[in-house]
Amino acid sequence: MSQKEQPRGIYGGQAVIEGVMFAGRSVHVTAVRRKDNSIEYFEVPKKEIGWVQMLKKIPFVRGIVGIVESSAKGAQHLNFSAESFAEGEEDPKEAKKEQKESIAGKVSMILGVAVVGVLSFVFGKFVFTLIPPIIEQLLFANVFQNQIGHNLIEGLIKIILLVAYIYFISLTPMIKRLFQYHGAEHKVISAYEAGMELTVANVQKFSTLHYRCGSSFIVFTVLVGVIIYSFFTYDSFVERIIQRIVLLPVVIGVSYEVLRFTNSLREVPVLRYLGYPGLWLQKLTTKQPDNTQVEVSIASFNRMLERDQQARA
Repeated sequence: MSQKEQPRGIYGGQAVIEGVMFAGRSVHVTAVRRKDNSIEYFEVPKKEIGWVQMLKKIPFVRGIVGIVESSAKGAQHLNFSAESFAEGEEDPKEAKKEQKESIAGKVSMILGVAVVGVLSFVFGKFVFTLIPPIIEQLLFANVFQNQIGHNLIEGLIKIILLVAYIYFISLTPMIKRLFQYHGAEHKVISAYEAGMELTVANVQKFSTLHYRCGSSFIVFTVLVGVIIYSFFTYDSFVERIIQRIVLLPVVIGVSYEVLRFTNSLREVPVLRYLGYPGLWLQKLTTKQPDNTQVEVSIASFNRMLERDQQARA
């Protein structure tokens, strides 16, 4: 069966250190570029858990389940890419002499990625739960007579902080390359969904932006949050913060459904603009990849398709 004759499926992926992970129906595959220019693969069979699969069919619940599941899988593949990256840093001439140091270095790299992930999570929760209301309260406490106005300003502050944070971390070389692989992931998915043969030349013709992306989801959590918070009142700052924490699962669940809805409308001339806020943020979280990065992304996607076909055979 040729590339164009294969049934079009809905696939997602994630950029990792010097590579890309794609999630298939039966397996998650990561391909990374090593220092010797070879491509190394990491494959994790997908294990179906009955009650989890049931939850993933329930609207507004499936978004929360999907985030937890993708975060767990993503961390596993990110650790693999970090380990491969650390191995590539070893000096062959000093391999025997510094074997223990090399092993320690790899462990440090893996732990470093995990720590960065945890810190980013904590930082994000701190920023989006506590700092925006504090800033809004300090600057606009007496400006609005209703809470809807305060919610709108809080949402605007969140967007500003989010954009600033992503912009500044994107200036670091490693994050910039990560964002390039993110762009390569989107290009491959778009080319596949368009029925194109997955060659570097074909894939490079597509945009680095894609409606069905985690970056878009982040934007929607802010916008949806403003709307949902407007249905609830609070009498103090503490109550406001507690309310935000309690409503977080609701915001996540609704935001996921909004993301799915905007993706289904991306071919509708007017309604396609509903997904533009997420695409605008992707201009920061994706960068134009070079041909070698696209090659890695294609290799990962093709390996994933191959494993899926073998599982169905």
